[in-house]
Amino acid sequence: MFNPLRPWRHPHTLFRCAGYDLTALPVAAITFAVIIALLSLTVGLVFTFLFAIPIAWLLFVVSRGLGKIERSRVSAFMDVEIADPILPFAPGGWFSRLWQRVRSGTRWKEIAHHVARFPVAVLGFALTVAAWGGSIAMVLMPAVVDELPGESAKFYFFELHRGPGAWLAALVGVVGLVFVAPWVTIGVARTELALARALLGPSAGREHAAEVSRLETSRTAAVDSAESERRRIERDLHDGAQQRLVALAANLGAARDKLEHDDTEAGRAMVADAHEEAKAALKDIRDLVRGIHPVILEDRGLDAALSAVVARSPIPVSLDVQVAERPSAAVESAAYFVVNEALANVARHAMATRAHVGIARASGRLVVEVRDDGVGGAAEANGSGLAGLRDRVAGLGGTMYVISPPGGPTTISVELPCAS
Repeated sequence: MFNPLRPWRHPHTLFRCAGYDLTALPVAAITFAVIIALLSLTVGLVFTFLFAIPIAWLLFVVSRGLGKIERSRVSAFMDVEIADPILPFAPGGWFSRLWQRVRSGTRWKEIAHHVARFPVAVLGFALTVAAWGGSIAMVLMPAVVDELPGESAKFYFFELHRGPGAWLAALVGVVGLVFVAPWVTIGVARTELALARALLGPSAGREHAAEVSRLETSRTAAVDSAESERRRIERDLHDGAQQRLVALAANLGAARDKLEHDDTEAGRAMVADAHEEAKAALKDIRDLVRGIHPVILEDRGLDAALSAVVARSPIPVSLDVQVAERPSAAVESAAYFVVNEALANVARHAMATRAHVGIARASGRLVVEVRDDGVGGAAEANGSGLAGLRDRVAGLGGTMYVISPPGGPTTISVELPCAS
């Protein structure tokens, strides 16, 4: 339902829109003048190709900077983030990059925005100032009409004198201040924001394609991670518990033969060996189950589960977990295995003397960081398990960064979405 007083229910938004409208004109005027000058020079020098090249390069570079400034202004005043649609350069030299700029439709859209915004900003500024200034002038009419030449105020279509006419003008001014001016301000801001989104941001089709591509990548990573985990479990069962159970069956069969032939002592010894083998198999299965999803993680959360991991580490590890509200089980499990694998890598490869694990939840994301003071040089291609971790993280829509220069130190940072 339309509420004519809605702008006054959110005055902060109204004031931000007003600031956006009023600052648009000076910014647009400077931008327009610079871009038109560079465009004119480029077109004028196009027949002297060598002279036009540096001016064209300057045009695109300046336009790029002005586009970033405008996106920042939109974010500051309107609290709207406009994604940067311009892709990174393909490999190539200076001239190749200039040619990529010339062929880029998004860069030309950016230049079109700088040109088109000026008349829009002029009109928006005029409407905003007229709405507020005219309303204020009419509200003050009864107090100032006597001081005007001829004790009257002349407008385009009518003339006001002291008395009822001035008070009627004041009433119209109040209506303008309360209803008309706020909505004009918001309307102008929304119009300029729509222009910025259309010409400075990615197109709807491109956003959709990028989102589909991201989801496909995440799904593929999740499937690969699950398949890798399945193979690991199969391998651990085959090499561990299964072999022990085979040995256990063989020992029990041999013990039965000994007992049937009245070789009691040998049979007892074989039963004792089978008992030890059964306990070892049970331990392997427990370790395997703990590797899939530790019980302590499910019962008590990340702090307790990682405290146990840190306690088993052969090098000193400090742990700092700042998670007031537990995330989902999938996110907790991913964070647990990231830390587990990272600390295992530290112990095996880093030659570190200490490490630190920090976990915090902020702004709808769980941030996991593992640092060590080792020799560095960690890479996904050297069998460190980092590729598997990246797949697990990507499957949940998260990101992972590995900073490990030769000589160290190494930092693994993971961000997992965990919005409630």
